[in-house]
Amino acid sequence: MIELSKQLEVIKRGAVEIISEEELKKKLEESIKLKIPLKIKAGFDPTAPDLHLGHTVLLRKLRQFQDLGHEVYFLIGDFTGQIGDPSGRSETRKQLTKEEVAKNAATYKKQVSKILDIDKLKIVFNSKWFEHMPIVEMLRLTTHASVSQMLARDDFKKRYTKGENISILEFLYPLMQGYDSVVLEADVELGGTDQVFNLLFGRELQKDFNQSQQVVLTMPLLEGTDGVQKMSKSYGNYIGINESAGEMFGKIMSISDELMIKYYELLTDCDLNDVRAMHPKEAKVKLATEIIEQYHSKVEAEKAQGEFERVFSKKELPQDMPEFKTDGIKTILAVLQESGLVQSGNEARRLLKQGAVIFNEDKIEKDSFVLDKAGVLKVGSRRFLKVII
Repeated sequence: MIELSKQLEVIKRGAVEIISEEELKKKLEESIKLKIPLKIKAGFDPTAPDLHLGHTVLLRKLRQFQDLGHEVYFLIGDFTGQIGDPSGRSETRKQLTKEEVAKNAATYKKQVSKILDIDKLKIVFNSKWFEHMPIVEMLRLTTHASVSQMLARDDFKKRYTKGENISILEFLYPLMQGYDSVVLEADVELGGTDQVFNLLFGRELQKDFNQSQQVVLTMPLLEGTDGVQKMSKSYGNYIGINESAGEMFGKIMSISDELMIKYYELLTDCDLNDVRAMHPKEAKVKLATEIIEQYHSKVEAEKAQGEFERVFSKKELPQDMPEFKTDGIKTILAVLQESGLVQSGNEARRLLKQGAVIFNEDKIEKDSFVLDKAGVLKVGSRRFLKVII
């Protein structure tokens, strides 16, 4: 196995906190001595069908553990996903149906295979143990936590202080995530910085079940293209790993220079000293091509770069615009949604109000505007549509 110092160097890159590093060293030393891989766990609730670059921060760290010779468990919370993780939330999550969760989970294997070694990956679903757990066992599990413990949690504390609703169901979530670690006998669990409470709960439950406590490793939350909120589909600031190379390139080029270094550290293996020596524009282009090569190909990255420079530097229209045929009586609102340029009517209205919708060089702000002639529809700076009557 790879020597201890090298493993620690790889594991610590980009990490915010390791609880505790001394415990991790001991586990790694024993793993090397006995030639037994550590069990590395990370859980993902399938609350949306598409993964974005924010998710890949954890996935890339999991791949590093795989390359170091350890056993990675990709836990899909198909049961807990029906509850919804309350971490970082100011209100109760909308509960998903079993069918919605299953549909979302079905897409994950193909997507994570772009990062993880799928042949070595252990994919597990927590419905396997929770779905058939007798109610008496579930109730017994609650004896491992107290209401005061739960209310000490920052997001619960804020909601309680404001008199906002907290369901008993939400209190169960950390318990269930912790019990996942007990079932898997995890040596290390990864999560975002908003997950610390849940991850530490796993340590406490393992102790109660007379198991060796897992090491907790937290990774930073990746801000989205707005540079403010964490990357999320609900905030509209995400870069999906299934998006086209052109769309990804444009979005990456839109991020701030300050955020660019963080993207390099968490999303690539590039030497940060080399990056800092580059001109910001050169560095951002390299970042975009590096990321696109991971999820598409070098050819697609070069093509996306060429198209970006042609459209944005030379102010030309893209060569491969999608086409949309209409009857000449549809409103701009209908065309935006039916063509797939936007994901919802609310997004369309917001973009119209912001003046971000252009048709044949004219800014369109009314959702009742009728597209009665052919032309080019532009949304924001990266989305184009050729309208055909």
